[in-house]
Amino acid sequence: MHVTLLELLAITILGLVSGTIGAITGIGGGVIIVPALVLAFGFDFPTAVAASLAAVIATSTTTGGAYVGEGLTNMRLAMTLEVATTIGGISGGFLGVLLPERVLSGFFAVAMAVTASLVAIGRTEHHGSGGQVDPEPIAPGSGALDARYFDVEANRKVVYHVRRLPFGMGISYGAGVVSGMLGVGGGFIKVPAMNLIMEVPIKVAAATSNFMIGVTAVSSFLVYLGRGEVHPAATTPLILGTIAGGLMGTRLHGRIGDRPVQVTLAAILVLVALQMTLRAFGVGIG
Repeated sequence: MHVTLLELLAITILGLVSGTIGAITGIGGGVIIVPALVLAFGFDFPTAVAASLAAVIATSTTTGGAYVGEGLTNMRLAMTLEVATTIGGISGGFLGVLLPERVLSGFFAVAMAVTASLVAIGRTEHHGSGGQVDPEPIAPGSGALDARYFDVEANRKVVYHVRRLPFGMGISYGAGVVSGMLGVGGGFIKVPAMNLIMEVPIKVAAATSNFMIGVTAVSSFLVYLGRGEVHPAATTPLILGTIAGGLMGTRLHGRIGDRPVQVTLAAILVLVALQMTLRAFGVGIG
């Protein structure tokens, strides 16, 4: 497929926007990248998914170190959930190259609609259980995955307790399958799950998800790479834009409120869900 210089620039800007949003919310940006490449640029679904997975890896690599340094990433929780997610990612990678494009579009539309609802009603630091003020170290005998962090915006230390781990493992496997099929990183499932079900503060959930999605994406990306679905003209500018966006997102992460991000992202997801629904029924958009 021939790509013009203007389209390369547009794909780079797409990476910049998705990388910024992905770094702030922990979703990886694939929910924006895949439909944009398919609907606006005319790439086939497997090629768009492969490019998105590469961008998700770039976002995770760019933001992961920053969040770990700030103490937001719960490494023990991330590695525990990643076992289930990676297995799911490999499964989803094979499904993604076997299922028809219209079926994948339908899956994507449903996933986006559900995610939009979760994002719109999701808890923030001030409305969820999200931890409590506790300047002291976690007491001996606490859960192995419990942790604490310093909330710069609130200027306080917070300790939180991880709940319902088995349920979280099951959801992580499902997130991995969806990630491999649709190239969306799975963070849009993990972040609400960690926040709403496992009672992890939203900032920690986003940071932990950003660390996890890169590992998941690698396992799925290798499947697409082995089948020759990676298109350099789509992948290279997307990665460059995503890296810049990821750096920008980490700077903005602690400076903006949760609600504006939730509302904006929910609106984008609803629009994408409508577009992909039409495509699933054979109506071309863009």
